[in-house]
Amino acid sequence: MATGLKKDEKIDKKAEKAASVADITARLKASSTAVLADYRGMTVGQMRDLRSKLRGDGIEMIVVKNTLARRAAKAAGYEPLNVELVGPIAMLFATDDVSAPARILNEYDAVTELADLPSREILLSRLLGAMQAPLGNLASILQAPISTLARTLDAVRTQKESQSPAASPAAS
Repeated sequence: MATGLKKDEKIDKKAEKAASVADITARLKASSTAVLADYRGMTVGQMRDLRSKLRGDGIEMIVVKNTLARRAAKAAGYEPLNVELVGPIAMLFATDDVSAPARILNEYDAVTELADLPSREILLSRLLGAMQAPLGNLASILQAPISTLARTLDAVRTQKESQSPAASPAAS
């Protein structure tokens, strides 16, 4: 009977690991941002405080085994993450604001470059502005020959009108 229990435990652990990999894979695919953080040196209180702040901004944090995270990264198409999955790692998943995890982690770690990123709305508005500028310039460039032609035609018309009344009395 003891061997039967061990086999059941192995099957349960395999199923549990497969479920974990599937969960991490789904989170990676659904997230706009995934941040890896080394949590060594943090106290339990700091971890609790960090999780609370992250939850407040709609960010999920899970501590994962590296082997499971590597499998999930490969399944999600993020195999280059495998190089970073060394040591105790926490994964943070954000769906809305891409810079929110880094801003919060900035209090606990040196992720200042990402933390200084503007919010998603600001980034989108900057992108839209950058896309509109060339279109405005193109419209001006395309309109210039038409405006020049219109001014030239107006000048020719004005010139002919000024010559026309002088020629009429001489012909009569």
